[in-house]
Amino acid sequence: MTGRIAGTRARTIASGVFAVLISLFLLAPVAIIIIVSFDATQNFTFPPASYSTIWYERFLGSPLWRSAIWNSLQVALLSTLIATTIGFFAALALVRGRFRGKDFVYTLILMPMIVPTVIFAVALYLALALVGLGGGMLAISIGHAVLTLPLVTLILASNIKSIDHGQEMAAFSLGAGWWYTLRRVTIPSARLPLVSAALFAFLFSFDELVVALFLSGVKTETLPVRIWNSLIYSFDPTVTAVSAFFIIVTGLVLALDGFLKWRAGRGAR
Repeated sequence: MTGRIAGTRARTIASGVFAVLISLFLLAPVAIIIIVSFDATQNFTFPPASYSTIWYERFLGSPLWRSAIWNSLQVALLSTLIATTIGFFAALALVRGRFRGKDFVYTLILMPMIVPTVIFAVALYLALALVGLGGGMLAISIGHAVLTLPLVTLILASNIKSIDHGQEMAAFSLGAGWWYTLRRVTIPSARLPLVSAALFAFLFSFDELVVALFLSGVKTETLPVRIWNSLIYSFDPTVTAVSAFFIIVTGLVLALDGFLKWRAGRGAR
């Protein structure tokens, strides 16, 4: 018995060490980018010979970069609103509804995950050009919403399955209408999954390049498109600071998602 306990403990420790090593391996490039972003020279050696915040000053002090940040935020927020709203009702219909062709609808929603992004971007550009939305923030937001819809739908569908359907049926039996039950029962029960899906949709849109590259105009340059344009002909050292900014935003959003889930878990105890 003692030997079995010792063997289990050893395997647990070995698994923990292995997980830590894998995490360090995955996080090493991120750490290197952040350190290099403080290099005072344009040579970008690791570790840097001297440190400075010059690239952050150029990044945050440039009107072009600030405009790109603002454009990315607007596009991400609008696409998140569109994708989360449509994804919630799609997930609700796929989980609760009973209709023919449900598998086909599911496949259709997941199609943007299957089709290569470049092909999707070209097709979307041609489709939006037909209705006069060839380039601009609304066009990019629609494209990002379509791209993030599969992710949002999957997150919400898996969580809606765990929601007690009896509460909704009880509300209906007491005379509540569909809209009242949706507002007072279904949406409050799915509040945390909705926030989590919205956060991941925001991250996806904020970092997306290909669709934004096809649909952006001169005045609607998002942050990834701005990075791309700054690297076409020469390497702009400011990109290292922008990369660190992306890492910080991603970390903050993921930390917020984790905190909300932790808080909800504590509240459920």
